[in-house]
Amino acid sequence: MPKGGWREFSGSESLQRPSDPGGPGVARAQQRVRVQRTKAGKGGKLVTAVTGLDIPDAEARALLQRLKTRAGTGGTLKDGVIELQGDQVALTLAELEAQGFRPKQAGG
Repeated sequence: MPKGGWREFSGSESLQRPSDPGGPGVARAQQRVRVQRTKAGKGGKLVTAVTGLDIPDAEARALLQRLKTRAGTGGTLKDGVIELQGDQVALTLAELEAQGFRPKQAGG
C-alpha cells in the first residue's frame, strides 16, 4: 500500500457488488426490479424476464421455485435473471410485491 493509504481502484475490494458476502446489501423495497416479456433469443417463444434482483443466489433460486409453482410453468435462473416460460407478467408482479419488492413492468 502506498504511503498515506491512498489507493485508486487497486484490488478487488473496490469492485465488490453489494450482494457479495461482506457487502452492505440493498433493501428489497429499494431495488430496481423490472419484469418484462420478451422473445429475444428464444426462438420465437414468449418468456417473462425478471431483472435487477440484488439477492443471494440461494434466495433467487427459492424465489424462482415459488414463481414456477405459482405460475405452473417452467423457468430458469441465468446470470442473475429469472426467466419464466410464457406471459406471466401480472402474476410475477403480484408475487414480487408479496415478497417485499417494488417491481415495475418494463417494455410494452
